[in-house]
Amino acid sequence: MKISIIVPALNEADEITAVLAGLAPLRNRGHEVIVVDGGSSDKTPDLARGTADRVASAPRGRASQMNAGAALAQGEVLVFLHADTRLPEDADARILQGLAESGRAWGRFDVRIEGASPWLPVIAFFMNLRSRATGIATGDQAIFVRREAFERAGCFPSLELMEDIALSRSLRRLSRPLCLADKAVASGRRWERRGVLRTVLLMWRLRLAFFFGAAPAELARLYDGERR
Repeated sequence: MKISIIVPALNEADEITAVLAGLAPLRNRGHEVIVVDGGSSDKTPDLARGTADRVASAPRGRASQMNAGAALAQGEVLVFLHADTRLPEDADARILQGLAESGRAWGRFDVRIEGASPWLPVIAFFMNLRSRATGIATGDQAIFVRREAFERAGCFPSLELMEDIALSRSLRRLSRPLCLADKAVASGRRWERRGVLRTVLLMWRLRLAFFFGAAPAELARLYDGERR
């Protein structure tokens, strides 16, 4: 089976080269990498060309960009990978073997958050634990899904924030996720830039508000306001 790895990117010139270099072994094994740019003002698209199989553009927003990448993908399994996250070396084998043996429709990796703060491993531990308990995955965990299941779930909803949570809820109706213990490595930059405790509290606040029906556009404005 062929895997399509879809990387939504926006002004990721500092990260995209390293991320795509890490995906070169998967390309050599016959899988494809699609970068979908959301209107970068830096050299992200130029840097991606030559190290991705395809570089496309879509309206800004991870949901929009990932859906555009999925529409172009040729693989039977889709992997949605943030531009600051690295997959395990044998991610393709782990995904394909895991899906085949479990019969599940989708899954995610455990995450390790890379950075200087001693709190980042603690955050990652509880993210992975919560995900196993709830069957909800986040984008940092490199969600993977069979193409037909992704289409049955309705793709990513057109949300400005929490698109990964919303997709997880839809996919969970098809099967529980396959939770692989192998770790995707995510950058801790957003936690460290805004402050680890402040970011954790903000994300819990946003998740709680989303659970109680707050509009994602409103949450996105709050998220962007806190990020400045």
